Amino acid sequence: MFEDFAIPRVWPIGAILFNFLFLLIAIPIEAYIFNKRLQFDKKTSTFYAISVNCFSGAIGWTIFFLLEPRLPVMLKSELISYVFFNNFRASNTPSVLILTAFIIFFITIILKFFLLQLFVFSLTEGGKKEEEVVETRKRPRWRVANKVRFQSTNLVTTTLIANALSYSAITFILLIRNR
Repeated sequence: MFEDFAIPRVWPIGAILFNFLFLLIAIPIEAYIFNKRLQFDKKTSTFYAISVNCFSGAIGWTIFFLLEPRLPVMLKSELISYVFFNNFRASNTPSVLILTAFIIFFITIILKFFLLQLFVFSLTEGGKKEEEVVETRKRPRWRVANKVRFQSTNLVTTTLIANALSYSAITFILLIRNR
């Protein structure tokens, strides 16, 4: 897998800077949504937004670098042409790009939901866990199951809204850039 690994001589500085710009756009938008919808304080919602976006970005780039060597030569040349020169050589490439963007959007929603769920449920404070355990023992089991189901649904909805707003802002900036 790593037999042909070499540090590139040419760096796609534009792609790296736009990824950084996208993080700078997505993190405040998603932190605001987490703050308003999940009732986190600003520091916690910012921490979750940074964590979710950085981890999903790292996982996304890892998947990209694992899939890129397996792409057909035509797609590789189109990818290189777009990353370095911001243009397409084939006429059907924008339709493939739109399909790929939709797939990436939904995969990112799922990934961010699982990451947010992991962070929320694993990074809660110890005192809160003990209080909730004492409180849930008094309630009937069906109410506890409904509360967990509601929290999970709320996380899904919040992740969907936050991701949709951040992707909309990023798409708007890409449209401005291409004018």
